[in-house]
Amino acid sequence: MNLLDLFHKTFDNKQPVKAEASAQWITCKSCQSTMYYKEVENQNYVCPKCGFHIRIGVKERLALLADEDTFVEYDASLEPVDPLKFVDSKPYTKRVEEAFAKTGRKSSVVSGSCKMNGVSAQLVIFDFAFMGGSLGSVEGEKIVRAVSRAIENREGLIILSASGGARMQESTFSLLQMSKTSAALAKLASHNLPYISVLTDPTMGGVSASFATLGDIIIAEPGSLIGFAGQRVIEQTIGSALPDGFQRAEFLLEKGSIDMIVNRNELKKTLSDLLTLLKV
Repeated sequence: MNLLDLFHKTFDNKQPVKAEASAQWITCKSCQSTMYYKEVENQNYVCPKCGFHIRIGVKERLALLADEDTFVEYDASLEPVDPLKFVDSKPYTKRVEEAFAKTGRKSSVVSGSCKMNGVSAQLVIFDFAFMGGSLGSVEGEKIVRAVSRAIENREGLIILSASGGARMQESTFSLLQMSKTSAALAKLASHNLPYISVLTDPTMGGVSASFATLGDIIIAEPGSLIGFAGQRVIEQTIGSALPDGFQRAEFLLEKGSIDMIVNRNELKKTLSDLLTLLKV
């Protein structure tokens, strides 16, 4: 793979950066600086020149957040079904097969327990590489089960969202996950246990309209795209231009929609400190 191919794979297709023997240099999408791959990797894929946060996958997230050898995955065998026999340009079952071949996972959510700087928690991470991190029945069920484990173990819950929204191939079954997960989080709150929502790039659609914005604390990574409908759709609907940076984390912090923006390299400490502070 040459440098240009690596650039397109990294930024245009929104996949995590992977080291290649023939391509040890990458270019930042934001500042256009060309840097040694390992330099960026050692910064958890944060550009050392301008601070741009490159999208990363579940493997990188776990390495970043969980103490070594503490993450235990649950419900990995759950997989989508196709009750509607949905077909668009291809059958839904085919899309799921392709996503499994691409990621090695059966859903867009990885959930389990871990420790962060010694603090135990239930952790849910969305995988954008699996059908755009879309929310379907399996994803909703995994979140609800994570809530149940948090209540049983008296632990906090952390969800890292990276999603285009509800999964259209499941129609109403997908939309029902919005209320299902929201009800589960209300139950968590009734037990005085903390829920911290981390919004990464992108967090859109039904995910942003439900559990992603229901956290006791809502954190975003710098520059993350966060919203419901896309900017172009909104502008066409209202017939006027939107402000610069609309739907970016910095704009939402200014307007009070999120609580804080945290650099990826500070995220683990921030989460463990908050869990310690909020846990009753």
